[in-house]
Amino acid sequence: MNTDYAALPYRVAILTWSPTNKVSRWPMKEYRLTGWPELAPPFHRTAYRRILSDMSHRFVTLPQLADTSGLRRQDVRSFVEMLDARGLLIERESVVTESLFGSLGPLGGWLRRAISSPPQSR
Repeated sequence: MNTDYAALPYRVAILTWSPTNKVSRWPMKEYRLTGWPELAPPFHRTAYRRILSDMSHRFVTLPQLADTSGLRRQDVRSFVEMLDARGLLIERESVVTESLFGSLGPLGGWLRRAISSPPQSR
């Protein structure tokens, strides 16, 4: 986080740009569960249990949790904040690229292999 801008609120991610890679990156937090909590009645839904299950297996981001659970991001954020207040989470920073095409790498490799293989092996 850039501390030269004291007027900006805490937790504001400032976009950084490097002329060598020309890709914008911003930090995103990933969370992992350290212990299984007892949930209060508002959190007895399957979606919250799915969040706990995902977080117990690997580090996940808030958008990933919102996608897999079907909950709104605000609901996921408040649930994660509740878990963090109980000391049940490990946080780490993850650098996410802005490019959509960075996620298409496996598809490009498959296409290259499919096109370059001889017809007999297809």
